[in-house]
Amino acid sequence: MMKKVVLAYSGGLDTSICIFLLKERYNFDEVISVIVDVGQPEEDIKIAKERAERFADKTYRIDAKEEFVNDYIIPSIKANGCYEGYVLGTAIARPLIAKKVVDIAKKENAQALAHGCTGKGNDQLRFDFIFSLSGLDIIAPIRDLNLVRSWEIDYAKEKGLNLGINSKKPWSIDENLWSRSIEGGRLEDPWFTPPEEVYKWTNDPKNSPKDPALIEISFNDGIPIKLNNKELDGLNLIRELNKLGGLHGIGRTDMIEDRILGLKAREIYEHPAATILISAHKALEQIVLTKEEIFFKNMVDEKWSDLAYKGLIYEPLFDDINAFIDKTQERVCGDVRLKLFKGCLSIVGRRSPYQLYQEKNVSFEEKQNEKVILSEYHGYQAKIFKNMIIEGKN
Repeated sequence: MMKKVVLAYSGGLDTSICIFLLKERYNFDEVISVIVDVGQPEEDIKIAKERAERFADKTYRIDAKEEFVNDYIIPSIKANGCYEGYVLGTAIARPLIAKKVVDIAKKENAQALAHGCTGKGNDQLRFDFIFSLSGLDIIAPIRDLNLVRSWEIDYAKEKGLNLGINSKKPWSIDENLWSRSIEGGRLEDPWFTPPEEVYKWTNDPKNSPKDPALIEISFNDGIPIKLNNKELDGLNLIRELNKLGGLHGIGRTDMIEDRILGLKAREIYEHPAATILISAHKALEQIVLTKEEIFFKNMVDEKWSDLAYKGLIYEPLFDDINAFIDKTQERVCGDVRLKLFKGCLSIVGRRSPYQLYQEKNVSFEEKQNEKVILSEYHGYQAKIFKNMIIEGKN
């Protein structure tokens, strides 16, 4: 029987040399590459497909952008998905990619699944978790053979792989619709200042437009549905905000991140649309949710993000958390106005038909008896809910 392995293929250095290693070191007769499109640049997809068709025995390209938006990004917006201060991007894409690879392995009756993750990063665990549910063998050549990047670059050259990577610019880059990550090389030194060349989505703030941009985002049930009063599906809304936010230098993160294995790592991210949408979503929650709801949801959001970061989307608690979050989003409807200027994002307006804010109760121009305020404190929000929820939304 022919020995088959299905490889999660990105077209980069690690997964490209895996095609050769799986045959040379693991004796597979057939290597099937799977390219899952979750919003990478079209040129990158094209290049990856050309490389895969040249070196792998069979290649699949799967367009999963809509599924990525609807089933992964939208829940992340509702949960204000952030890990240690940056919006989750790579982490929420990996389970979807792994799932598609498993689907192809079953279709091809393969004996094993493979990925190009190292033994020091997070992705190995994210892929392994989903792969393990299939019951198939899991092969990770870069991790298993303990390969270093300089050796990989030389090995790729031997195999005729021209990947545009060298020892001076050995950046490891991962992109999807929601986020772009850059690491490796001198970036591993936390004292090294990243050169401007590592950024692709965002302008240097000093070179961004001299005039700010004012935008409005509309939400329904916690889901962004309009930009400047124009209805857009999730995919196109994110694309528009990536362009607009990137133009104004919004969405750069340079951080020391705590990886799943306990290692600290220097990571650089670009995420313009994600920064804008999560900031707007949180601002709207502040005006429609009670203090107690916000306090508790902050804890729930943090746990959601921790599970998503680890790739544990099939952990039963993850479903439980999503059920709670979805319930809170029933009133997260309305509009948020934001200002984008020189790398800074400001919330400058918010409104909702379900807002708990009442101008007359906080205005300095309105007289109010202190005893009346205290006596109404406990019943105030209940009356608001009765009027807005019972007579309004429901």
